[in-house]
Amino acid sequence: MKHIGKARALIAITAVALVVAACSSSGATTAPASEAPATQAPATEAPATQAPATEAPSASAEAKQYVIGYSNGGSVGNGFREEQVCTAKAEALASGQVSKLITIHRNTDAAGQLQDIRDLIAAGVDAIVFNPNDPNALNPALQEANAAGIKTVSVDAYVTDPTTYNLYNNQVDYAYVGAKWLFEKLGGQGTVYYSRGLAGHPADSDRDIGFKKALAEYPGITVVPTADGVFTGWDPATATQNMNDFIASGQYDKINGIWSSGMGKQTIDAIKAANKKFVPIVDADIGGFVTQLLDTAGFPGLEGAAVTNTAAVGGAGVNLALKLLGGQAVQTDPNASQPNTVLLTPVLVDNTTDQGRADLKAWQVPGLDPLWPLGLEIPGWTTYTPEQAVACKGPGE
Repeated sequence: MKHIGKARALIAITAVALVVAACSSSGATTAPASEAPATQAPATEAPATQAPATEAPSASAEAKQYVIGYSNGGSVGNGFREEQVCTAKAEALASGQVSKLITIHRNTDAAGQLQDIRDLIAAGVDAIVFNPNDPNALNPALQEANAAGIKTVSVDAYVTDPTTYNLYNNQVDYAYVGAKWLFEKLGGQGTVYYSRGLAGHPADSDRDIGFKKALAEYPGITVVPTADGVFTGWDPATATQNMNDFIASGQYDKINGIWSSGMGKQTIDAIKAANKKFVPIVDADIGGFVTQLLDTAGFPGLEGAAVTNTAAVGGAGVNLALKLLGGQAVQTDPNASQPNTVLLTPVLVDNTTDQGRADLKAWQVPGLDPLWPLGLEIPGWTTYTPEQAVACKGPGE
């Protein structure tokens, strides 16, 4: 299937050109396009800039063992967050450099996560990787970590602490490319259901910027149920209830498209259960959503697009922390809104062409939880195998 090879070649060449040159892989990473197996997850979220080559760490540096803390402060049970934690465990194990990964994975607010980070400092960790609940509220604890000589890495969203490194998907672009595809699909006219994530989370705020950037380019688009959309908290049950309520109100019959922030599968399931006609939808590359896009028998007439939003930032964050602990130079993106930031570039694929459908099929990973994103690996930033990520085991587990 030549068109698959060409698509992968374009994606892989882009990725390889952007990865950190100093990083080497001890496990199976994404293969070059011509060699990638049919089950390969999307290898598209490469860093936006290339770091200079650095010398390999010495034998003594390689032998050194670190204790790393990991804090996830919300959306427990959400496939993206669960996969993110599992990739952090997998990277810690695969690296051979982590003697212990202390994971605090719970639903809390910014104040609670501030305490979680302080608890990790008290535990004597060498580095802390975390998904922030707020861009500013965690700064006091991050400054305390810096004073204690602890490296800090924020993943999935940024913080404003100048001593912390940020590594995350470009969420503004994620929303923009998806919204632009949808608005063009509708011919620039119509009503769009705007389903968001967790209110106040930096990633949701950035996505709103990207969505509204596209919206400004298409003045013929109207947004419902409000101009600022409706929040799901990235909770599957909430997303389902939101759509059920929207359908029951009679408003669904008046919309022309849906923009979703990771809850596309639940939204489509609710529409199907209500025996409603599908409208074009864009969402993240969640396994279950991509399966729906490819299931023409089960979801007849469904047109949609998946935008890459890899949860492998968890593993990549551990990798980045180890680079910093090893004294390696990491070049960051000069165009990012915050210093010390590595941005990962999203890619969109839809199911409206043969090539698009072939690419979506190539993304799928056998045995993967359907609520997990398909991008299990990031070239240059993760060293575990997909099987290790699915196993979700860290050092000593």
